[in-house]
Amino acid sequence: MPDDQHSDPHSDPFEDRLSAALQQAGGAFETDRGALAAAGALRGRRLRLRRRAAVVGGVTGVALAGACGALLVPWGHGSPAAPQPSSVAAGPRPAGTHAPGVGKEQMIRTLERLLPPGKSGEETGRGSEEGPAVFPFASVVYDDGHGAAAVSVSVNRVEPGGTDARQAVECPDKVYVPYDSCVTKHLTDGSVIRVMRGYEYPDRRAQTKLWTAELVTPAGQHVAVSEWNAPSEKGSAVSRDEPPLDPAALTRLASAEEWRTLVDALPRDPRRPEADPTDAGAGLHARSRLLSLLPRRLKVVGRSGDDGDFAYVVVDDGKGRSLVQVNVQPHQNEVRDDLFGPDDETLADGTRVAVHQGPGEKGGDGVVMWTVDTMRKDGFRVVISAFNSGTQHDSATRATPALTVAQLRGIALDPRWRS
Repeated sequence: MPDDQHSDPHSDPFEDRLSAALQQAGGAFETDRGALAAAGALRGRRLRLRRRAAVVGGVTGVALAGACGALLVPWGHGSPAAPQPSSVAAGPRPAGTHAPGVGKEQMIRTLERLLPPGKSGEETGRGSEEGPAVFPFASVVYDDGHGAAAVSVSVNRVEPGGTDARQAVECPDKVYVPYDSCVTKHLTDGSVIRVMRGYEYPDRRAQTKLWTAELVTPAGQHVAVSEWNAPSEKGSAVSRDEPPLDPAALTRLASAEEWRTLVDALPRDPRRPEADPTDAGAGLHARSRLLSLLPRRLKVVGRSGDDGDFAYVVVDDGKGRSLVQVNVQPHQNEVRDDLFGPDDETLADGTRVAVHQGPGEKGGDGVVMWTVDTMRKDGFRVVISAFNSGTQHDSATRATPALTVAQLRGIALDPRWRS
């Protein structure tokens, strides 16, 4: 089985008013945080799919978009898209089949049966009876004799070869998500699995480790497993040096046939259209445009890929590294009132402009974030942010970002984004 190891080159929410747009862009999650983490709220915690549920989750997706390289899976086509919160949409069920649904107890008992010998308790979960757009999940506190640890799993359905399928198994960009290791494997049945060993907190303000496995089958069955070296993902002291399941055990748990059977039993959401495996941002080259609009004095020392509507660069003007990221989103008029208030600027052509300056939100010491959010009258949105650090989770490398608010504003409003 060939392995792809990614060790180099994936934000947290901007401000509260940006969350609605991020939710609109990818479909918001309204659920508890444990389920999100299990769901791949990786997409970057990792999906925190973020009011995480909505705010954290959707936001990370936008920030991670384009930051990963493409993973070419044998059953997919097209270029990878900017991460958005996962969708449960998929193709129609064959005629004559029946989806009985997945119960909370089914999820919990299946997880307990598949774990290695040990004790488990404090079970929580949710089944598909709560709605067709809800990911069933289960979480237990598991102890193999070396310390209690939280373990959770979620299942859902994604479009084979689509954006969500790719996102789930791509290793995130370390500009956004620090981790110790990340490996993507192709299994013999055509499935792809990504196993990542990282941290609950990007700034490592606590010693809580978060290890995850995300598997996507050729049929679009998606299984996400998360484990911690503490009895809960947050708020509990570390109980062991590492989570209980090593990468091989994580792979076995995530690839168990029982999860695929449960995915097949999930009802379809009649309110959702069939998923389009192509990306709305495909054909946009945000990085190339961003590079062409940067002041010439800036030296580019890091950059994302150039295959979608999200891009980032790391620049240095001789005073320290500074992360700059941009997201381009057409057709956003539905969230205009959520993003822009009466005090924000309105230009003569109807374009709205909002400026946000505040601390960074990923824990980097002294990090500040300057954002200019713009939306043309037809809903074409360009939002750009700059930081006084080369990443959001590392300490500040300079007093202010390398670009001024005026420069950010000029880049966001440049007409060349439309070309």
